[in-house]
Amino acid sequence: MERVMLGVQGAGVLDYVTAWYIKAAQLCKENEIRCAFVSTNSIAQGEQVGILWGELFGKYQMKIQFAHRTFAWSNEAKGNAAVHCVIIGFGTQSIDNKRIFDYENIKSEPVERKVKNINSYLVEGENRAMMARRKPICSVPEIIYGNKIVDGGYYLFTDDEKASFVAAEPIAAAYFKPILSGDEYLNGKNRWVLYLANINPTELKKSRLIQERVKLVAEYRQASTKAATQTKALTPTLFAEPRQPKTPFLLVPRTSSELRRYIPFGFFTPNYIVNDSCLALPNADLYLFGQLSCLMHMTWVKYVCGRLESRLRYSNTIVYNNYPFPQNVTEAQKQKVTDCAHKVLEIRTLYPESSLADLYDALAMPPDLVKAHQALDKAVD
Repeated sequence: MERVMLGVQGAGVLDYVTAWYIKAAQLCKENEIRCAFVSTNSIAQGEQVGILWGELFGKYQMKIQFAHRTFAWSNEAKGNAAVHCVIIGFGTQSIDNKRIFDYENIKSEPVERKVKNINSYLVEGENRAMMARRKPICSVPEIIYGNKIVDGGYYLFTDDEKASFVAAEPIAAAYFKPILSGDEYLNGKNRWVLYLANINPTELKKSRLIQERVKLVAEYRQASTKAATQTKALTPTLFAEPRQPKTPFLLVPRTSSELRRYIPFGFFTPNYIVNDSCLALPNADLYLFGQLSCLMHMTWVKYVCGRLESRLRYSNTIVYNNYPFPQNVTEAQKQKVTDCAHKVLEIRTLYPESSLADLYDALAMPPDLVKAHQALDKAVD
């Protein structure tokens, strides 16, 4: 990879298959031949798109001549592993008969359509791609990753495990906080984390069970092959990468089903610990929640985001930081979006027994929640 990608900025995030694309592009350019590969669909999604296709379109003048969008392919290997694939045909020639093959779902038959140009996201459009950005292009709050704990699971507890631990060690009750990961948040599950960032040595010495957990975390980190993780063994009461918001925040699950019309975002106080399977937007308001919870934003997400198999992978650097939020918004428009956003959250509370995964299921979504989101869509539009 280093040899083939010499001089390609950001190439460290590219999949191995992209090296074959570069080598093939060199041959295509030198010999005026055409090429096609079956590849994992990740090369047409998220961060890889701008890096790979910026090189192929710019340096080698490649043109995509046909493309099969994501489908499931089962190979003949033991266990019959299924992977999510694309097929991309390319060369230097600008042919008239460019074709995209769409799949209604990953197991359906392809539907062919002729197009004028195929871009790096394998849709019809100009050859543009989003590059990763550290800061948003608009004046909006910055989004942050959740905490990376690196604890070997020793600080994480179910409801029953927490109850047993506190029964045996009552002093520990003050150090348990609810933790938010994508799975718990979307599916309405509870999980707890032993949060020891503020524990003083005297309190720690009073609790034999907490000391045992701290020791196990230190040993787990020390046994790591990564030098940075080994260093974190010196401070085992802290998360390896602490990034806990200090103000109320909007939670963004990093992975969400592609079948949902909307990603379910939600507001929380700093008492809830954010795991790194989520992102957090500190100081977000209802207006920003409304901007992110509409079809306009979801169209953007599905177009530029990365994928985990076919599930959506929301990122700060590609999705959020590149998003063109509306500019020059009037106070009346802003208030309308805010009111509609509040209505969405209000209707959610009418279904306390339903998880967000159930509420936002394509078939099970309650009619009043559908209508509330439609009103929000209209306000944002």
